[in-house]
Amino acid sequence: MTGVLLSWGVGNGGSPAAAAVACPSGVDSDFNGDGARDTVIADPEATVDGVARAGAINVVYGGGKGTVTLTQALDAIPGVPETGDRYGFSLAVYDADLDGCSDLAVGEPYEDIGTNVDSGAVHLIYGSPSGINAGKPVKEFYQGTDKPLGGGPEADDWVGYAVAAGKTAAGQPYLLIGSPGESLGTIEDAGAFYYVSGTAQTVTMTGQDTEVAGAVAGAAEPDDRFGSAIAATPTHFAVGTPGEALGTTTFAGGVALFTHALTNGYPKPIGGLGQDQDTIGGSEEVGDQFGDALAMVPYRPSGATSTSESLLAVGVPGEDLSTTVDAGAVQVFRITASGSWSEVAWIDQNSADVDGDAEAGDFFGKRLAAVNTSPNATSTATTTRLAIGVPGEESSEEHADKGGVLVVPMVGAPGGSDQWIDPGYGIPGTPAPRQLAGLSLAATPSLLYVGMPYGPAEGHAVYGFPWNVASGGAPTVTYQPGTGGIPAGDVAFGAAAR
Repeated sequence: MTGVLLSWGVGNGGSPAAAAVACPSGVDSDFNGDGARDTVIADPEATVDGVARAGAINVVYGGGKGTVTLTQALDAIPGVPETGDRYGFSLAVYDADLDGCSDLAVGEPYEDIGTNVDSGAVHLIYGSPSGINAGKPVKEFYQGTDKPLGGGPEADDWVGYAVAAGKTAAGQPYLLIGSPGESLGTIEDAGAFYYVSGTAQTVTMTGQDTEVAGAVAGAAEPDDRFGSAIAATPTHFAVGTPGEALGTTTFAGGVALFTHALTNGYPKPIGGLGQDQDTIGGSEEVGDQFGDALAMVPYRPSGATSTSESLLAVGVPGEDLSTTVDAGAVQVFRITASGSWSEVAWIDQNSADVDGDAEAGDFFGKRLAAVNTSPNATSTATTTRLAIGVPGEESSEEHADKGGVLVVPMVGAPGGSDQWIDPGYGIPGTPAPRQLAGLSLAATPSLLYVGMPYGPAEGHAVYGFPWNVASGGAPTVTYQPGTGGIPAGDVAFGAAAR
């Protein structure tokens, strides 16, 4: 994929912004302001201008108004394609300037900054009535004494490994940027995250040694990788530390909790989660990686008049279930407006009535995506849904690591209304080894996106499933290279989507 491709489909002609006069407010993921939701699909392994693994992003405008491909080969996007940049490794969409058009945050954690290999960066690409990347210039977030993130770039900081964004309950835009390779003093790979607040885009960096707005859960230690995963709602956010050592138990993992209340730009810590706590299920074990994946949705309990709570799902992909090594599990927590929390569910493939069987190497919970389809109403099993990636799922020796996805309610019994899909059973295509279904998941208000970037090339696609899909049910939307204006040819199309 090279340069920029604009495609308007058969017989359409014109511009993707032709119907847009000004950006309407409140439409999710609408870059050109025409009132239709747009879709972003990344191929971070794509070859660009002959450069391997430089990375590319495809934006598909809603309403059949064409596609655009974004790469660092474009004059309007800073930098140049470099081997291993993996542009589009992570994605987040929000309205950064509150103009009503959505904007795209692109993580490129393997971007070299000067001579600092894999220091990383994030690009904020603005939407406009003329389309994405057609208005304001791209804003770059990377480290440097005179740069937005401050400090100094270092090799392997991995700025942009994880990103999350949205609008707080007070209506202020925020962007969260994970930097899990950040060294704090002499503590290698302790990790940190950046909080970018408001339209002024004030930036602060928080690590586990930061105490400006209160003590952050955990202690900064080598290989914690704080900031590897981030999830947020308008009231709370969570930061994963999958390398956290609990006592002498290495890589047991942990999660730090925050609210969006700011002190001098720093968010307020409200606690932490780990399996060494008596009120949390399971026990800390080497390699559990509690917090390796996170998903969060707004939650309104019965009787409440506003939505000020959150449900947080925590992936524990290395969890051993008795003698079943690395079977994996997911734990769900309720976080109240005051910051207190409680565990409300433990989910694994041995749970009552849950589809499938726990097997060694399933890595259940390696990826998560969640939705609340009715955030302004009392939350139910129907409106709060969680997709759990199981990339190591084995249907047979022939199709080892074919993978799959389990969809469960976040309220009530997990097995009460769960559904299962995998390649050849709901996910189109022929089952094959190492397809790793479930390694790419994304949530929209109406659809669960399942990316299939691995396995046979002809099966590479992103499929949109209704959140109430039946087990083995078919997708209602398909995005695939070579169709609908999307360029043909790919390496890992769908490794990230939004």
